Amino acid sequence: MAKQAKADYEACQGYANCVMGAEDYFDLDDDGKVVLLASEVPESDEPRVAEAARSCPVSALWLEDS
Repeated sequence: MAKQAKADYEACQGYANCVMGAEDYFDLDDDGKVVLLASEVPESDEPRVAEAARSCPVSALWLEDS
């Protein structure tokens, strides 16, 4: 079952760890806040995207069951 990437835009501090780990799912906008490029995460990408989300030092990203 695919997961959904979620973000707390207010919590994001623009560290960009997520972008380095999964640049096809996460980017930063002009204000340095995370942008979800794709919210649905197929099982094949889940380990990589989950690790990128866990790398956020302020826990602004997570995966949920869809």
